[in-house]
Amino acid sequence: METPSTPADNPSSKRPVYQRETTGSWWGDVKAAFQKISIRDDLSHINEIQCARSSLLSGIASGAGIGVIRGMSSGAFVASNWAVGTFMLVSLGTWTICRKAMEEERRRVQIMVESLPRKLAEKQEKQALEKAQAEQKA
Repeated sequence: METPSTPADNPSSKRPVYQRETTGSWWGDVKAAFQKISIRDDLSHINEIQCARSSLLSGIASGAGIGVIRGMSSGAFVASNWAVGTFMLVSLGTWTICRKAMEEERRRVQIMVESLPRKLAEKQEKQALEKAQAEQKA
């Protein structure tokens, strides 16, 4: 079903890149996807996910805070539900905001990189024109 690519295909990656093939059945694909999940391997590479650290820390802190506050006024079950809900909401929200900000920054950098040669060419043309005008005056 899957075959890892050769290192020559992707020399910069440490982990193999898998070519995905479907089984043709939705349930077969779902079953194959769940068989690929490895909590230990996935959590060991969580630091490679952009924005994961900040969003998880924000979610944990806010979830713990809301859980403690709700725990003072209601039972442990209600407080834990609020804590988990707050953790999920804040983590997903901050992760989404961070990813959008990074994408916006990436887009601005791309625009700057694309416009840099044009600006350099305009500057060289301006210098050549000034040099030609200075030679004509002399």
